[in-house]
Amino acid sequence: MAEQRTAADTLVDRLVDWGVEAIFGLPGDGINGLMEALRKRRDRIRYVHVRHEEVAAMAAVGYAKFTGRLGVCFATSGPGAVHLLNGLLDAKVEQAPLLAITGMSYHDLIGTSYLQDINTDYLFNDIALYNQRIMGPAHVTNVVDYAVRTALSQRGPAHLAFPIDYQAAPAGSGTRYVRNVPGHTSTTFRAPVRVPCRADLEAAAQALAGRTKVAILAGAGARGAGDELEAVAELLGAPIVKAQLGKDCVPDDSPYTTGPIGLVGSLPSEEALEQCDALLIVGSTMPYIEYYPKPGQAVCVQIDDKPERMGLRHPVDVPLCGDAGATLAALRPLLTRNDDRGFLTRAQEGMARWWELMAERGSRTDVPMKPQVPAWALNDALAPDAIVCGDSGTVTTWAARQIKLRRGQAFSFSGTNCSMAAGLPYAIGAQTAYPGRQVVVFTGDGSLTMQLGDFLTAVQHDLPIKVVVVRNDTLGLIKWEQMVFLGNPEYGVDVAPLDFVKFAEACGAKGVRIDDPRRCGAQLADALATDGPVIVECVVDQHEPPMPARVRKDQVSKLAKALRSGTPNRNRIALDMVKDLLDEASFQASPARAIPDRAGHALSGLAGRLRNRADDEHSE
Repeated sequence: MAEQRTAADTLVDRLVDWGVEAIFGLPGDGINGLMEALRKRRDRIRYVHVRHEEVAAMAAVGYAKFTGRLGVCFATSGPGAVHLLNGLLDAKVEQAPLLAITGMSYHDLIGTSYLQDINTDYLFNDIALYNQRIMGPAHVTNVVDYAVRTALSQRGPAHLAFPIDYQAAPAGSGTRYVRNVPGHTSTTFRAPVRVPCRADLEAAAQALAGRTKVAILAGAGARGAGDELEAVAELLGAPIVKAQLGKDCVPDDSPYTTGPIGLVGSLPSEEALEQCDALLIVGSTMPYIEYYPKPGQAVCVQIDDKPERMGLRHPVDVPLCGDAGATLAALRPLLTRNDDRGFLTRAQEGMARWWELMAERGSRTDVPMKPQVPAWALNDALAPDAIVCGDSGTVTTWAARQIKLRRGQAFSFSGTNCSMAAGLPYAIGAQTAYPGRQVVVFTGDGSLTMQLGDFLTAVQHDLPIKVVVVRNDTLGLIKWEQMVFLGNPEYGVDVAPLDFVKFAEACGAKGVRIDDPRRCGAQLADALATDGPVIVECVVDQHEPPMPARVRKDQVSKLAKALRSGTPNRNRIALDMVKDLLDEASFQASPARAIPDRAGHALSGLAGRLRNRADDEHSE
């Protein structure tokens, strides 16, 4: 007797028809009908069993970000569905195509306070771009197709709530209305590549003509358009400033880029946006508005495939709605070459000085080790096609500045959502998609311990992810935000120390501890060359500040207020900052460059006094 086909079978077969090759999730009694359909198709769709549903959703986001394909995740009803929410929020904010499938109470017990009874579709309404409850077996194909098509076309999350009894119901059971003709939908989809009309392109070229100080701001929407970006930068004599989500749109060693912008940014990037007379925004709505040119300073052309985002952060003179690569290719022949190379040359000279400073910070031999050291050492250990997954915290600064991506390498993190603990899940998704590529997580101890249990997912599924964790036993970014932005003493940011090496070994994997900056490079190279998953614990100075490219007066005054107000280890913090300034005083790209010699001598004396006070603090 032939096995009866279920509604869940229909759903999973439709996912296979859409080209889905992997699904991330955690089983439960509210989703077991789907689990059985996955079991029967395990040769066609890979099931990655995670420890927490948020990781399932975040892994699907990472999968989508690094492949451009649909990421798929699932969870059981009630609590399991709720746990998915941050991952769906990440997909929405980060513009990643994702389909989430959740269980739901029996269809005729919904709304009766039954076990795990929650209107999951209502719950997801603010986040999902497409959000439906499956109303019976005959409904499955229709909503799956629409959900997938919406997620792909709008680059965001779609959600389907699947009642328990319908999952296991015979595929042909229930009623089908006469207008619901079987086979009336399809899985055909081609991502649209839009190009603005000729008149708009000509208007943009005219707006940029004659401008001698053009800056390009590139974001996540410019990923994959690197060749066209550099060609346009050459024509316009324009430095390319990169929002952090666009870190891999052109390599960090490109002669055109000035690297990151914002609090994690470079001095040449700040100067380019401050001094430009024209701005070309490509695929970015970088949220730090204070770093854009002042309104009225520069003519602005913006390329984005979402017209509603035009002018969101800066006034736009000519909006070009279209795909970044195709639009740049169509615009390039219309552009007038800027023969005045002074603006680009000054940016390039500034970047040479900036990289000297980054090398200095990344090769210091202080103990405790500076957090910039392992980030800088990663550059020699990364494979030519490595995928690097960043995280939120002070590690964002070290990744933005010290990790020097080369052509062929990829990077992403939860940038606009700024979710902690995204690095490891992103890596699970990336390594699932690309089993033959090196995948590295660069994270902090605060983020990693949020989802540390899912390192076991890497072990269980033989995912050779390398987790580089900067351990400083504090929520570093929050600590500095409390002091520098608000003038408050740090509070509630201590993180209980964890031996990550022992944890890795307890999971059946390898753990490596790095605390000697002189050995950091060699140890990192060995760890990344090891087979299987590895945790690399980098023990660093918890008082090292994520110094902005420029230190503003109000930041100094608020920090001073915070230190006077009783911040723990205030003398050690002050000592670190004074010592950093003295060490960098000869570097033109450093905030310390403005310190006169007389002040430098005074700071040297202050450093000695602070060292004595810090020693007293430590002995108390």
